[in-house]
Amino acid sequence: MTQLLALDTSGTSCSVALWSDGGVLIGHQEHAERQHTQRLLPMVKALLEEADITMASLDAIAYGRGPGSFTGIRIAAGVAQGLAFGIGCPVIPVSTLAALALRLHGDNAGPLAYACSLDARMGEVYWGEYVIDPTHPKLALSQVSETVCRPEQVQVMSADYAACGSGMAVVNMPQNMLTSALSVHSDLEPRALEMVRLAAADFALGLLSAPEDALPVYLRDEVTWKKLPRYQ
Repeated sequence: MTQLLALDTSGTSCSVALWSDGGVLIGHQEHAERQHTQRLLPMVKALLEEADITMASLDAIAYGRGPGSFTGIRIAAGVAQGLAFGIGCPVIPVSTLAALALRLHGDNAGPLAYACSLDARMGEVYWGEYVIDPTHPKLALSQVSETVCRPEQVQVMSADYAACGSGMAVVNMPQNMLTSALSVHSDLEPRALEMVRLAAADFALGLLSAPEDALPVYLRDEVTWKKLPRYQ
C-alpha cells in the first residue's frame, strides 16, 4: 500500500497530510505564523500516530516547494529532505499555486480553470493558472509558467475561471480580471491536504526526486520566464 506524507509551511499556517491508496486521507492545519519550525514535526508525529503508521512505512514525502514565504518554503523543503534521508525515500515537490487551485476546486467533477495568486510583497504577486481535471493523470494542468510580477501585469488565459489567493487583494490587481472571474476567494491559503493529492498523482506517474534535490522555488531568483498570454 502506497503511503505519502505532505508538509506545507508556505504561508501563515502550518499543515500536514497523509494519503494512502487504501482510501485514507487525513490532514491537519494550524495557524502558526513564525512558529512553523516549532510546530511542524510535532504535527507530523501526531498525524502518523493518528493513522497508526510509522515514518519508515512512508513511500515518499511531499512538500510545498513554493512560491510563498522564503523562510516558510525553506523550512518545508529542509524538513522533507531530512525526513526523506532518514528513511531512504524520495521527495515530491508540489506547487503551492497548484494546491491553491485544487483547494478551490473542491469536489467539482469536471475540469475547471483557476487563476491563482499569492501576495509576494514589495508590490508584486506570485501568479499561476491551472485547470483541475480529475480525469487527467496529472490532475492539475498548468496553463502558464508560474511567475512573479507586478499586479497590473497579471493576465488570464482561460475564458471561464475562478480566482483565489491573497494576491487577489493586492492593490492594482486588474479590476477586469477580478470582475470577469466566476468567483474570487482572496482568503484562501495553500495547504498540505491538497498537496498530498497532487503528490499522489505525481507518484503514480513516477515524478519523484532524490532527497538532496528537495529545494524551494522562490521565482524571484529566476531571471527569465515565458511571457504571460493576453487576458481574454
